[in-house]
Amino acid sequence: MLLIIIVIGIIGYMSIEGDDFLSAFYMTVITVSTVGFGEIHKLSEGGRVFTIILILMSFGTYAYAISVITTHFVEGKLSFFLKGQRQKFKKKMENHVIICGYGRNGQQAASELRLYKEPYVVIDTNHDLVVENLDLPFRFIEGDATQDEILIKADIEKAKAVVSTLPSDADNLYVVITARALNPGLTIISRASNESSQKKLRMAGVDNVVMPEKVGGAHMAKMVARPDILEFLEQISIGTDAPTNLEEIICDQLPKEFLNKTIHDIQIRKLTGANIVGFKSPDGEYILNPLPDTRIIPHSKLFVLGTTDQIKNMKKMLSGEISKSGKT
Repeated sequence: MLLIIIVIGIIGYMSIEGDDFLSAFYMTVITVSTVGFGEIHKLSEGGRVFTIILILMSFGTYAYAISVITTHFVEGKLSFFLKGQRQKFKKKMENHVIICGYGRNGQQAASELRLYKEPYVVIDTNHDLVVENLDLPFRFIEGDATQDEILIKADIEKAKAVVSTLPSDADNLYVVITARALNPGLTIISRASNESSQKKLRMAGVDNVVMPEKVGGAHMAKMVARPDILEFLEQISIGTDAPTNLEEIICDQLPKEFLNKTIHDIQIRKLTGANIVGFKSPDGEYILNPLPDTRIIPHSKLFVLGTTDQIKNMKKMLSGEISKSGKT
Protein backbone atom coordinates (compact mmCIF):
# COMPACT_ATOMS: atom_id res chain seq x y z
CA MET A 1 0.00 0.00 0.00
CA LEU A 2 2.87 2.36 0.84
CA LEU A 3 4.48 1.65 -2.53
CA ILE A 4 1.20 2.28 -4.36
CA ILE A 5 0.78 5.64 -2.60
CA ILE A 6 4.33 6.67 -3.59
CA VAL A 7 3.64 5.74 -7.23
CA ILE A 8 0.38 7.72 -7.17
CA GLY A 9 2.22 10.73 -5.70
CA ILE A 10 4.96 10.66 -8.34
CA ILE A 11 2.47 10.37 -11.19
CA GLY A 12 0.28 13.10 -9.68
CA TYR A 13 3.06 15.67 -9.31
CA MET A 14 4.46 14.90 -12.74
CA SER A 15 1.00 15.26 -14.32
CA ILE A 16 -0.40 18.23 -12.36
CA GLU A 17 2.77 20.28 -11.74
CA GLY A 18 4.86 19.08 -14.69
CA ASP A 19 7.74 18.08 -12.39
CA ASP A 20 10.51 15.74 -13.47
CA PHE A 21 10.73 12.30 -11.84
CA LEU A 22 13.25 13.23 -9.13
CA SER A 23 11.33 16.37 -8.10
CA ALA A 24 8.03 14.47 -8.05
CA PHE A 25 9.60 11.69 -5.98
CA TYR A 26 11.06 14.26 -3.55
CA MET A 27 7.70 16.00 -3.10
CA THR A 28 5.96 12.67 -2.58
CA VAL A 29 8.42 11.47 0.09
CA ILE A 30 8.33 14.69 2.15
CA THR A 31 4.53 14.75 1.88
CA VAL A 32 3.93 11.11 2.77
CA SER A 33 6.43 11.14 5.65
CA THR A 34 5.14 14.52 6.93
CA VAL A 35 8.74 15.72 7.31
CA GLY A 36 7.74 19.31 6.53
CA PHE A 37 10.53 20.50 4.22
CA GLY A 38 9.66 23.39 1.93
CA GLU A 39 8.15 22.94 -1.52
CA ILE A 40 10.57 22.95 -4.44
CA HIS A 41 8.32 25.52 -6.14
CA LYS A 42 5.01 27.22 -5.54
CA LEU A 43 2.19 24.72 -6.08
CA SER A 44 -0.77 25.42 -8.25
CA GLU A 45 -4.31 25.18 -6.86
CA GLY A 46 -4.63 21.70 -8.32
CA GLY A 47 -1.27 20.73 -6.81
CA ARG A 48 -2.36 21.87 -3.36
CA VAL A 49 -5.60 19.90 -3.56
CA PHE A 50 -3.64 16.83 -4.69
CA THR A 51 -1.17 17.30 -1.79
CA ILE A 52 -4.03 17.42 0.74
CA ILE A 53 -5.52 14.22 -0.68
CA LEU A 54 -2.09 12.52 -0.67
CA ILE A 55 -1.51 13.43 2.99
CA LEU A 56 -4.92 12.08 4.03
CA MET A 57 -4.29 8.87 2.07
CA SER A 58 -0.76 8.28 3.32
CA PHE A 59 -0.68 9.35 6.95
CA GLY A 60 -2.32 6.22 8.44
CA THR A 61 -0.66 3.85 6.00
CA TYR A 62 2.84 5.26 6.64
CA ALA A 63 2.42 5.14 10.44
CA TYR A 64 1.11 1.57 10.32
CA ALA A 65 3.92 0.41 8.01
CA ILE A 66 6.61 1.88 10.29
CA SER A 67 5.08 0.24 13.39
CA VAL A 68 4.82 -3.19 11.73
CA ILE A 69 8.39 -3.08 10.39
CA THR A 70 9.70 -2.01 13.81
CA THR A 71 7.81 -4.83 15.52
CA HIS A 72 9.28 -7.42 13.16
CA PHE A 73 12.82 -6.21 13.77
CA VAL A 74 12.45 -5.95 17.54
CA GLU A 75 10.85 -9.36 18.04
CA GLY A 76 13.02 -11.16 15.52
CA LYS A 77 10.06 -12.12 13.39
CA LEU A 78 11.46 -10.69 10.20
CA SER A 79 14.27 -13.26 10.03
CA PHE A 80 11.75 -15.96 10.92
CA PHE A 81 9.45 -14.84 8.13
CA LEU A 82 12.25 -14.72 5.57
CA LYS A 83 13.45 -18.15 6.64
CA GLY A 84 9.92 -19.51 6.31
CA GLN A 85 9.59 -18.01 2.85
CA ARG A 86 12.85 -19.65 1.76
CA GLN A 87 11.67 -22.99 3.10
CA LYS A 88 8.53 -22.79 0.96
CA PHE A 89 10.68 -22.96 -2.13
CA LYS A 90 12.82 -25.85 -0.92
CA LYS A 91 12.49 -29.14 -2.70
CA LYS A 92 10.21 -31.51 -0.84
CA MET A 93 12.04 -33.94 1.40
CA GLU A 94 11.95 -37.68 0.85
CA ASN A 95 12.89 -40.67 2.96
CA HIS A 96 13.40 -38.46 6.01
CA VAL A 97 12.52 -38.64 9.72
CA ILE A 98 9.98 -36.36 11.42
CA ILE A 99 10.71 -35.55 15.08
CA CYS A 100 7.63 -34.34 16.96
CA GLY A 101 8.70 -32.31 19.99
CA TYR A 102 12.11 -30.76 20.64
CA GLY A 103 12.50 -31.35 24.36
CA ARG A 104 15.33 -33.38 25.91
CA ASN A 105 14.35 -36.59 24.11
CA GLY A 106 13.75 -34.82 20.81
CA GLN A 107 17.07 -33.01 20.94
CA GLN A 108 18.91 -36.25 21.69
CA ALA A 109 17.14 -37.99 18.80
CA ALA A 110 18.08 -35.12 16.47
CA SER A 111 21.70 -35.23 17.63
CA GLU A 112 21.96 -38.97 16.94
CA LEU A 113 20.34 -38.63 13.52
CA ARG A 114 22.90 -35.98 12.60
CA LEU A 115 25.67 -38.43 13.49
CA TYR A 116 24.12 -41.01 11.16
CA LYS A 117 23.60 -38.30 8.50
CA GLU A 118 19.89 -39.01 8.37
CA PRO A 119 17.73 -36.12 7.04
CA TYR A 120 15.04 -35.01 9.46
CA VAL A 121 12.41 -32.36 10.21
CA VAL A 122 11.55 -31.07 13.69
CA ILE A 123 8.04 -29.96 14.69
CA ASP A 124 7.48 -27.94 17.87
CA THR A 125 4.90 -25.45 19.16
CA ASN A 126 7.40 -23.23 20.99
CA HIS A 127 7.87 -20.11 18.84
CA ASP A 128 10.95 -18.86 20.69
CA LEU A 129 12.57 -22.29 20.33
CA VAL A 130 11.88 -22.29 16.60
CA VAL A 131 13.42 -18.81 16.15
CA GLU A 132 16.51 -19.76 18.19
CA ASN A 133 17.18 -22.81 16.01
CA LEU A 134 16.65 -21.26 12.57
CA ASP A 135 20.37 -21.40 11.77
CA LEU A 136 20.71 -25.12 12.48
CA PRO A 137 21.16 -27.38 9.43
CA PHE A 138 17.67 -28.90 9.48
CA ARG A 139 14.09 -27.85 8.88
CA PHE A 140 12.19 -26.57 11.90
CA ILE A 141 8.41 -26.21 11.63
CA GLU A 142 6.36 -24.31 14.18
CA GLY A 143 3.03 -25.99 14.85
CA ASP A 144 1.05 -28.74 16.56
CA ALA A 145 2.22 -32.16 15.38
CA THR A 146 -1.21 -33.65 16.13
CA GLN A 147 -2.69 -31.60 13.28
CA ASP A 148 -2.87 -33.05 9.77
CA GLU A 149 -1.76 -29.87 8.01
CA ILE A 150 1.43 -29.59 10.08
CA LEU A 151 2.47 -33.17 9.33
CA ILE A 152 1.66 -32.63 5.66
CA LYS A 153 3.86 -29.51 5.73
CA ALA A 154 6.64 -31.78 7.01
CA ASP A 155 6.17 -33.98 3.88
CA ILE A 156 4.91 -36.95 5.86
CA GLU A 157 3.73 -38.69 2.69
CA LYS A 158 7.38 -39.10 1.65
CA ALA A 159 8.84 -39.66 5.14
CA LYS A 160 10.21 -43.01 6.29
CA ALA A 161 9.73 -42.59 10.05
CA VAL A 162 8.13 -40.49 12.77
CA VAL A 163 9.66 -40.09 16.24
CA SER A 164 7.12 -38.67 18.69
CA THR A 165 8.74 -37.34 21.86
CA LEU A 166 5.93 -35.11 23.18
CA PRO A 167 5.65 -34.95 27.00
CA SER A 168 1.96 -35.94 26.99
CA ASP A 169 1.07 -39.56 26.20
CA ALA A 170 -2.29 -38.37 24.85
CA ASP A 171 -0.55 -36.05 22.38
CA ASN A 172 1.78 -38.85 21.30
CA LEU A 173 -1.26 -41.05 20.71
CA TYR A 174 -2.85 -38.37 18.51
CA VAL A 175 0.38 -38.05 16.53
CA VAL A 176 0.50 -41.80 15.99
CA ILE A 177 -3.10 -42.00 14.78
CA THR A 178 -2.72 -39.00 12.48
CA ALA A 179 0.63 -40.10 11.07
CA ARG A 180 -0.55 -43.66 10.42
CA ALA A 181 -3.61 -42.35 8.57
CA LEU A 182 -1.52 -40.06 6.36
CA ASN A 183 1.20 -42.62 5.61
CA PRO A 184 0.37 -46.26 6.42
CA GLY A 185 3.90 -47.43 5.58
CA LEU A 186 5.66 -45.26 8.16
CA THR A 187 7.89 -46.58 10.91
CA ILE A 188 6.56 -44.90 14.06
CA ILE A 189 8.48 -44.67 17.33
CA SER A 190 6.88 -43.01 20.33
CA ARG A 191 7.74 -42.04 23.87
CA ALA A 192 5.53 -43.34 26.69
CA SER A 193 5.50 -42.67 30.42
CA ASN A 194 3.76 -45.83 31.68
CA GLU A 195 2.73 -49.37 30.76
CA SER A 196 -0.90 -48.42 30.14
CA SER A 197 0.07 -45.80 27.56
CA GLN A 198 2.46 -48.26 25.96
CA LYS A 199 -0.40 -50.70 25.30
CA LYS A 200 -2.62 -47.98 23.83
CA LEU A 201 0.17 -46.78 21.56
CA ARG A 202 0.76 -50.33 20.35
CA MET A 203 -2.92 -50.68 19.56
CA ALA A 204 -2.82 -47.38 17.64
CA GLY A 205 -0.08 -48.68 15.36
CA VAL A 206 3.25 -47.77 16.92
CA ASP A 207 6.16 -49.94 15.78
CA ASN A 208 8.33 -49.27 18.82
CA VAL A 209 7.63 -47.66 22.20
CA VAL A 210 10.39 -46.20 24.37
CA MET A 211 9.92 -45.50 28.08
CA PRO A 212 12.83 -43.17 29.05
CA GLU A 213 12.46 -43.78 32.79
CA LYS A 214 12.47 -47.54 32.31
CA VAL A 215 15.46 -47.46 29.98
CA GLY A 216 17.38 -45.17 32.33
CA GLY A 217 16.64 -47.32 35.38
CA ALA A 218 17.65 -50.51 33.60
CA HIS A 219 20.89 -48.88 32.45
CA MET A 220 21.81 -47.82 35.98
CA ALA A 221 21.05 -51.31 37.34
CA LYS A 222 23.30 -52.91 34.72
CA MET A 223 26.11 -50.53 35.66
CA VAL A 224 25.97 -52.08 39.12
CA ALA A 225 25.29 -55.72 38.24
CA ARG A 226 27.28 -56.10 34.99
CA PRO A 227 29.61 -53.08 34.68
CA ASP A 228 32.21 -54.72 32.41
CA ILE A 229 29.62 -56.05 29.96
CA LEU A 230 27.95 -52.66 29.78
CA GLU A 231 31.27 -50.90 29.25
CA PHE A 232 32.12 -53.37 26.50
CA LEU A 233 28.80 -52.73 24.77
CA GLU A 234 29.33 -48.98 25.01
CA GLN A 235 32.51 -49.42 22.97
CA ILE A 236 30.29 -50.59 20.11
CA SER A 237 28.58 -47.80 18.23
CA ILE A 238 26.39 -47.58 15.16
CA GLY A 239 27.70 -45.58 12.24
CA THR A 240 29.84 -43.12 14.22
CA ASP A 241 33.56 -42.56 14.87
CA ALA A 242 33.69 -44.85 17.91
CA PRO A 243 36.54 -47.44 18.03
CA THR A 244 34.18 -50.29 17.11
CA ASN A 245 31.17 -50.01 14.86
CA LEU A 246 28.19 -52.19 14.11
CA GLU A 247 27.14 -51.69 10.51
CA GLU A 248 23.96 -52.80 8.71
CA ILE A 249 24.25 -53.98 5.10
CA ILE A 250 21.10 -54.15 2.98
CA CYS A 251 21.69 -57.03 0.60
CA ASP A 252 19.51 -55.53 -2.14
CA GLN A 253 22.07 -52.72 -2.44
CA LEU A 254 25.01 -55.07 -2.99
CA PRO A 255 26.46 -55.59 -6.49
CA LYS A 256 24.89 -58.54 -8.31
CA GLU A 257 28.11 -60.54 -8.01
CA PHE A 258 27.54 -60.85 -4.24
CA LEU A 259 23.91 -61.96 -4.36
CA ASN A 260 23.09 -65.65 -3.86
CA LYS A 261 26.64 -66.24 -2.65
CA THR A 262 27.42 -67.64 0.79
CA ILE A 263 29.04 -65.67 3.60
CA HIS A 264 32.13 -67.81 3.07
CA ASP A 265 32.20 -66.89 -0.64
CA ILE A 266 32.25 -63.12 -0.15
CA GLN A 267 35.13 -63.40 2.40
CA ILE A 268 34.44 -60.19 4.30
CA ARG A 269 36.46 -61.30 7.34
CA LYS A 270 39.46 -62.47 5.30
CA LEU A 271 39.66 -59.31 3.16
CA THR A 272 38.73 -56.63 5.67
CA GLY A 273 38.92 -58.13 9.18
CA ALA A 274 35.26 -57.24 9.89
CA ASN A 275 32.96 -59.95 11.27
CA ILE A 276 29.42 -60.80 10.18
CA VAL A 277 27.68 -61.20 13.55
CA GLY A 278 24.06 -61.24 12.45
CA PHE A 279 21.73 -62.01 9.57
CA LYS A 280 18.11 -60.99 8.99
CA SER A 281 16.16 -63.19 6.61
CA PRO A 282 13.50 -61.81 4.21
CA ASP A 283 10.74 -63.06 6.54
CA GLY A 284 12.15 -61.09 9.49
CA GLU A 285 14.00 -63.89 11.31
CA TYR A 286 17.21 -62.83 13.08
CA ILE A 287 20.17 -65.21 13.15
CA LEU A 288 23.12 -64.53 15.46
CA ASN A 289 26.55 -65.69 14.29
CA PRO A 290 25.27 -67.05 10.97
CA LEU A 291 27.03 -70.07 9.52
CA PRO A 292 29.50 -69.61 6.66
CA ASP A 293 27.12 -71.40 4.26
CA THR A 294 24.35 -68.82 4.85
CA ARG A 295 23.34 -67.37 1.48
CA ILE A 296 23.14 -63.64 0.75
CA ILE A 297 19.70 -63.39 -0.84
CA PRO A 298 17.55 -60.38 -1.85
CA HIS A 299 15.51 -58.65 0.91
CA SER A 300 17.90 -59.84 3.62
CA LYS A 301 20.37 -57.90 5.79
CA LEU A 302 23.83 -58.47 7.23
CA PHE A 303 25.11 -57.02 10.52
CA VAL A 304 28.86 -56.49 10.51
CA LEU A 305 31.07 -55.67 13.50
CA GLY A 306 34.51 -54.13 13.12
CA THR A 307 36.84 -51.25 13.83
CA THR A 308 36.49 -47.98 11.94
CA ASP A 309 39.20 -49.00 9.44
CA GLN A 310 37.74 -52.46 8.99
CA ILE A 311 34.30 -51.03 8.26
CA LYS A 312 35.80 -48.58 5.75
CA ASN A 313 37.64 -51.41 4.01
CA MET A 314 34.47 -53.49 3.96
CA LYS A 315 32.56 -50.67 2.24
CA LYS A 316 35.38 -50.31 -0.30
CA MET A 317 35.27 -54.03 -0.97
CA LEU A 318 31.51 -54.07 -1.46
CA SER A 319 31.74 -51.10 -3.81
CA GLY A 320 34.45 -52.82 -5.86
CA GLU A 321 37.39 -50.65 -4.76
CA ILE A 322 39.07 -53.69 -3.17
CA SER A 323 39.14 -56.91 -5.18
CA LYS A 324 38.97 -60.41 -3.77
CA SER A 325 42.71 -60.60 -4.16
CA GLY A 326 42.94 -57.88 -1.50
CA LYS A 327 44.32 -55.25 -3.90
CA THR A 328 42.89 -51.74 -4.17
